[in-house]
Order: sequence, then C-alpha cells, then structure tokens
Amino acid sequence: MSLESVRAFFAEKAPDIAVIVSPKSSATVALAAEAYGVEPARIAKTLSLRVGDQVILIVASGTSRMDNKKVKVRFGGKPKMLGLDEVAEITGHEVGGVCPFGLKAPLPIYCDVSLKAFDEVVPAVGSIHSAVRIAPSRMAELVAAEWVDVCGDPMNETAKAY
Repeated sequence: MSLESVRAFFAEKAPDIAVIVSPKSSATVALAAEAYGVEPARIAKTLSLRVGDQVILIVASGTSRMDNKKVKVRFGGKPKMLGLDEVAEITGHEVGGVCPFGLKAPLPIYCDVSLKAFDEVVPAVGSIHSAVRIAPSRMAELVAAEWVDVCGDPMNETAKAY
C-alpha cells in the first residue's frame, strides 16, 4: 500500500519524478547509498518523532545526527523516536521506507538544512526497495516542509544519532 500511495502522490503533484525500484534493500542509509550509487550523505532519511503530544517528520542528510538539544529548543520538548508499530500505523510506511510523500494522514514535515549541501538527494518512497532522485528544495516544496536546523555535526559527540 505504501509504495502505491507514494506513486499516487507523485502522479498528482510531480508526474515528472520517476520512482526507482531496486532489487537491493535500501532499509538503512548504507544500504540505500549502495543500492542507488550515491554517497551516504545524499540519502535523505526521514525521522519519525514524537515531541510532547505531536508527531513530526524530520528529513535530514543520511550522515547527519539529530541534536536533541536543538530539537528540544525548536519544538519545545524532548524528542522520542516512534516505535516500529507506531511508524507504520501513523505514516502508512514501513520502517526503512518512511518518507514525507503519500502519508496516511497529514503530518508536520521539516527538512533539516543538512540537505541544502546537495543539488539532489535520494529519499526512500514508501518501501525498502524504492526511492526517488529529487532536489531538496523541490522535495520541501512538494510536501510543504519548513526548513529547520536540528542536526549537529556528525563528529560532535554530544549529538545523538538516529
């Protein structure tokens, strides 16, 4: 169902964007980078978080690390990753295929500025075997995402990795 909802999303909003299906799993950043022939930083990972009573999605560079302090300041509470069952139930996408496209229900979507370093990124699109190539600015525009700075330097040990 999930890949189909994403295909429907693109058919309606961006028919020029082609979904790429790979026989290789792209369930992790490393696997996705290998499957789609890009460096891990170009993989646009989607983090599913609960902050207080609100569920949000943050799309960030594959090698960036979420900074809990920045998230707490920006969103007013401590971030908590959703559980596996919650992710699929809330987003309609399986873990490893979570993306901001074709969601089961509208959610607030944020793109981290770490994505702006690239002309093109590769987010999953609803399954662990599918992705698209897209400019970060176009992705943010298509999903009405707000740009935020909530990731820290990957070398900064105070940032918590997700």
